Amino acid sequence: MADFDFAALRRRPDIEAGNLFASDAADRLLLDTAAPALEAALPGQVAIIGDQYGALTLGAAARHGLRGLRVHQDGLSGELALANNAAQAGLADCYRNDQLDQELLGGARVVLLRLPRSLEALEEIAWTVASYADPSVRVFAGGRLKHMNTAMNDVLGRFFGKVEASLARQKSRILLAEGPLSAGPNRFPLASAHDVGLANPLQLRAYGAAFAGPKLDVGTRFLLPHLSQARPATEAIDLGCGTGAIAAYLALSRPGLRVLASDQSQAAVDSAAASVRANGVADRVTVLRDDALSSQPDRSAELIVVNPPFHVGSTVHAGIALKLFADAGRVLAPGGELWAVWNSHLGYRPALRKLVGPTRQVARNPKFTITVSTREN
Repeated sequence: MADFDFAALRRRPDIEAGNLFASDAADRLLLDTAAPALEAALPGQVAIIGDQYGALTLGAAARHGLRGLRVHQDGLSGELALANNAAQAGLADCYRNDQLDQELLGGARVVLLRLPRSLEALEEIAWTVASYADPSVRVFAGGRLKHMNTAMNDVLGRFFGKVEASLARQKSRILLAEGPLSAGPNRFPLASAHDVGLANPLQLRAYGAAFAGPKLDVGTRFLLPHLSQARPATEAIDLGCGTGAIAAYLALSRPGLRVLASDQSQAAVDSAAASVRANGVADRVTVLRDDALSSQPDRSAELIVVNPPFHVGSTVHAGIALKLFADAGRVLAPGGELWAVWNSHLGYRPALRKLVGPTRQVARNPKFTITVSTREN
């Protein structure tokens, strides 16, 4: 078995910082535990789900000479990082990217899975594996102990006849699932409706890995009624759209407005697309998977709205919010507005002034602050 240099992996274009890493002990434990199964696997029999920056994909390819790996990563930044790392390692031809569907899992006999923190995300993954993988499939699901709980065993136990936990190593553990059961109907996307002061309830749809699921995020709920004060516009952007609540609300409350809903998460993009269809505004809302606003031209947007995350993966970190603010500042046209809602203790106003322009407070409650920043020139 050949060696692989995990330390050579980079996170780019995702946030890079001294306390953020491209691989961890759970990746190494997964590869070590699954090594016999990977050694015996033929091309096209291995699927990898949730690989963060390429440790699992490239580690499996380098150590076991595997090709034809099928990979699903929810985040576009993870896909791009894997592509960068694969090119650097000379392994760009060892894998392909797939959706979480039959193309990913059809005939798979080995599945490497980084356990998601959301039980709904794990349920959707387990349903898909049980529905489409080979009956002999073995699922190696690994994570850090601090993010694992016994409810994960229960979720896997609904879709597999045998679920066992490994001994812990370096604060990581593996769950091994075998014997797929009849998966039953797929209950995703989840559906909900919310009274937000419009003529009809706001409809939300959510696939398993979408942040907040079908709930209306409390920061977004605080923000929505204040958006009537935003500048007149013919087009707007919901940056980091999640399940599409802001995009759908803007389209419903401003009948002439066209909206771009952008997120790097595949689950978010799929959820937002389902939400705008459910609200009857799909003709005016375009949903796009993008790394921040990398596909949008400079000085082109009249109005951008963002409810930024305050974490990168499982680590509390301001980097992703600052990245979104900076891209919004680049894309806004002179006179364009960035409306943002954020946890008040994060104190983003100086960053917004620097990255976008003059910033004023619109509203504040005990937890959240709403600001509007205007691009001057």
